[in-house]
Amino acid sequence: MCSFIMPNHIHAILRIEYPAAVVVETHSCASLRGVRDGYGVAFREPKSISSFVAGFKSAVTERINTLRQTKGRPVWQYRFHDHVIRDYEACRRIGAYIDSNIANWKDDMYYKP
Repeated sequence: MCSFIMPNHIHAILRIEYPAAVVVETHSCASLRGVRDGYGVAFREPKSISSFVAGFKSAVTERINTLRQTKGRPVWQYRFHDHVIRDYEACRRIGAYIDSNIANWKDDMYYKP
């Protein structure tokens, strides 16, 4: 995993290796909130990208709230953007965007000096 943590978001490239016969798809803008059987219980397919992201967010939220002494406070937005990178050129371009993101932070709409 390659990642870059910004003050208000994170960029990450995950490398997932599958046998050639497996088709990898994306939801583009996936919600981590879901309903299963009408009971309001969040459900994500095991071993899915959504499940991975949910686990990551949960672990980081617990650690942040422990350090801040803010038990139970939400840290993340409920959605995330995902995209399947299908070739080397796209990976290089997206990696360059991630690397240069910190230099553009002052132009971000959420930047606060």
